Amino acid sequence: MNHRRKSIRICLFFEFANFFGGAILKKIGGNGITTSYETQRKMLDFLGIEYTEKWHNRCDILQVNSPGFYAIHLIREVKEKGKKVIVLAHSTAEDFQNSFTFSKLIPFSSVKKFLTYYYNLGDIIFCPSEYAKSLLISYGLPKNKIFIRSNGVDAIHFVPNKTARKETRKKYKMQDLTIGTTGLVISRKGVDTFLKIAKSFPEKNFFWFGKVFNPVFSNSLPRELPPNVVFTGNVAHQNIPSVLNALDIFFFPSYEETQGISLLEAAATGLPILCRDIPAYNPWLIHKVNCLKAKNDQEFAKYLKMLINDSKLRKRLGRNAYKLAQNEDVKVLAKGLNKIYEKLLEKNSY
Repeated sequence: MNHRRKSIRICLFFEFANFFGGAILKKIGGNGITTSYETQRKMLDFLGIEYTEKWHNRCDILQVNSPGFYAIHLIREVKEKGKKVIVLAHSTAEDFQNSFTFSKLIPFSSVKKFLTYYYNLGDIIFCPSEYAKSLLISYGLPKNKIFIRSNGVDAIHFVPNKTARKETRKKYKMQDLTIGTTGLVISRKGVDTFLKIAKSFPEKNFFWFGKVFNPVFSNSLPRELPPNVVFTGNVAHQNIPSVLNALDIFFFPSYEETQGISLLEAAATGLPILCRDIPAYNPWLIHKVNCLKAKNDQEFAKYLKMLINDSKLRKRLGRNAYKLAQNEDVKVLAKGLNKIYEKLLEKNSY
């Protein structure tokens, strides 16, 4: 337990982080939930709020990051003691689809029913966007329990860095203008579009930095890749700022997100963003202001060509994306968090 502020004590709980010495997390590294978990720790550090990652009765609030049988058991136990619970809604039934091979075997209605039950166990629910909130409400969850809280980004860690750019480009033998993305290599992230667009621009290099799963879990990649495409495999999160700095255009064709932490990190690095036009980004990302949004593969090709040929456009979009990210820095987002905690602990609140 970190001995800091005595007024509030938080248990920041992530089921996978508490078993097998975190070995499961290391296996699935690079996903949004683990990144959000780390930014939550940074917010609590910034606020000086005392927290632990294992529950004990000195804690006032249990803040749960992932559904699981032990998490549900712990929530029930904590509530029986009269303590408060915050559940973070990182996932929806919509983004569970097409993520892994096994996800296709579980009916959408079953996932939705389970998540509705799980999220409703919380006294309040944190979700990262207006879109995510609208989905939770459509599940039947009480509107007054749902708070929109961006996942946030550490704007000290994610910054434009010329030295990191030079070293990383040398490491990966990058030449000329380079297009790339970060995140898990799964179907939902738009691997099909990434490969199709790469084939349309054979003279440009495309890099995907992220975990590639065994085909048993996620059959996302064909046996033969275009010669101008590199899938690097898992990259430690502390190295993501360096690989982002090595890129010239951030290409993120994901089909479904609740927010998109990879986008936030790219924005903080000052990269011009090309993404799919999906509800999760509204009203957060604005087409032709801080990004370009494509509705289909034809538009992806059109807008990528524009970005390649127009350095002024790249700089303008990158500059505006950078400004956007500064408003979602962990220190900015932390400011309203303590008030939520204090109100939650008041009698009859929420």
